[in-house]
Amino acid sequence: MSAGVAVVGAAESDLGVTDRSILGLQTQAVTRALADAGLTLADVDGIATTGVSRFSATQLADYFGITPRWTESTFAGGSAYEMFVARAAQAIEAGQCEVVVISFASNQRSARSRKMSGVHEPWIPEAQFEEPYDVLYPVSYYAMAARAYLDRYGKTHEQLAEIAVSAREWALLNPAAFRYGKGSIAAEDVLSAPVVSTPLTTADCCLVTDGGGAVVLTSLERARDLRRPPVRVLGYGERSTNTSFTAVEDLTVPAALGSAGDAYARAGITAADVDVVEVYDSFTITAALSLEGLSLCAPGEALDLIADGRTRPGGELPLNTNGGGLSYCHPGQYGVLLLVEAVRQLRGECGPRQVEGAEVAVAHGTGGILSSHATVVLGVDR
Repeated sequence: MSAGVAVVGAAESDLGVTDRSILGLQTQAVTRALADAGLTLADVDGIATTGVSRFSATQLADYFGITPRWTESTFAGGSAYEMFVARAAQAIEAGQCEVVVISFASNQRSARSRKMSGVHEPWIPEAQFEEPYDVLYPVSYYAMAARAYLDRYGKTHEQLAEIAVSAREWALLNPAAFRYGKGSIAAEDVLSAPVVSTPLTTADCCLVTDGGGAVVLTSLERARDLRRPPVRVLGYGERSTNTSFTAVEDLTVPAALGSAGDAYARAGITAADVDVVEVYDSFTITAALSLEGLSLCAPGEALDLIADGRTRPGGELPLNTNGGGLSYCHPGQYGVLLLVEAVRQLRGECGPRQVEGAEVAVAHGTGGILSSHATVVLGVDR
């Protein structure tokens, strides 16, 4: 459906702890991605972004001094950027625009702006059932999902900890990673870290960093004349479910099953064809549920799938090859960086962490409290 659109540029902004504003980091990410593609701001006629303000795309266009023909600022948390790929591909194919930049950045660490308490705004009806318990948002919700999953399938926190252990091994191969050079960790390190919300410890939780990223999309025809090998958008799908957990019938069944199923169908592939997997790992349980949602294993089998180092460097299922939100970077909304890493893997640019012969990659974003799910399938241009 979207085989005529390709990603032609991908880049990060400065990461970790910076002295830059959100717009400064956005500018870095966007201009670096455009330079990667061999394009400039003058070529851009489509912008998709969130996180700057309520009028994110408008503000970014104004800041860049351009007048786009198409914009998108849907707020869906960390999955928004995978959703943006679908919208951008559709817009390019419909002739609404020719060159789209998808971007995000945050200075949450240096600005000390990450909020870890409070549930919902008071005008959201579900808040009356949850606010009185003073749960930590969003970690307590994911902790409930983790507890439900471990109890239902008879698994242990030690098995779940492999997600964090694997992420650290990949981060040690990525000089841009926040945990680069910090050394390996073992399951016991995850379990013995300070508890945040039972059963999750600090090592089960994503980083809080500054940073951002951007990708550039255009038609496959135009892409083939640019400076980097095009990475084709093969398929996409999405699902939106709950605002809160009050309405969730089963915390162990991810709606990613639907988004991935649609993406695979559009791409004409199955899960067995995927070479590289980049999933949102806001918490270790997020990644585990995503693996099942992507049909890489049956329900309840994710922790068996990742055992024995299968998702670590050299393993049969390369997962979050930049180190993920757990060890690489997490600027509040991580979804665009899933795309950046997937593109780089398919272009063979990842140095010591490169997955040999990678031809198909999946980027899967999760937003809110398992609220929104979006899957993108990317492939090399044969």
